[in-house]
Amino acid sequence: MYKKYIKRCLDIIVSIVLIPFFFLLILIIGPIIYIQDKGRIFYNGERLGRNGKIFKMYKFRTMKMNAKDIRNEDGSTYNGENDPRVTKIGRILRKTSIDEIPQILNILKGDMSFIGPRPDLPEHIKLYTQEEKKKLEIRPGITGYNQAYYRNSIEWKERIKNDIYYINNVTFLFDLKILVKTILTVFKRKGVYIVKDEEKEKYAETTKL
Repeated sequence: MYKKYIKRCLDIIVSIVLIPFFFLLILIIGPIIYIQDKGRIFYNGERLGRNGKIFKMYKFRTMKMNAKDIRNEDGSTYNGENDPRVTKIGRILRKTSIDEIPQILNILKGDMSFIGPRPDLPEHIKLYTQEEKKKLEIRPGITGYNQAYYRNSIEWKERIKNDIYYINNVTFLFDLKILVKTILTVFKRKGVYIVKDEEKEKYAETTKL
């Protein structure tokens, strides 16, 4: 009952309550993003949603306009502390996860949930095993099991295993536990980056603009 109906109802109610806060953030953060790097305030990237449907995921833009697309060896997007593609305000938004807040709009549209597996890039579906496709059975989330306990500190395939574990054990208490743990993890700024120091230097060198 919770997984199929109540979870979605809670998503809608909470996102509606948070909409005024979201618009306030736009008024504060939007001009800073634009002043630091002229261009769009939002980043709209294609992601895999429920049942493999592709949707546009909204985020506050944290990178410079037309930044080069860099991937890790496992195909996941590169996320490094010294990444020169990231703006000054972008670093703050990423560390605090404020850049994810526009996804409240995705929740209202039915693309996402507050709690669930983080959505992958569309091309990643080709890399899924049959078992891993189970990840697409529910709506992706703004935060989830991985973000609460590991954030970006583990590799992509390991994150998928955790996503499937979550899907097989969804309950209201589990979601509440993930939400509380996420807040603590973000507050402590744990696991923001996955790459090692030498990898950071390598990518920083190859992505200089």
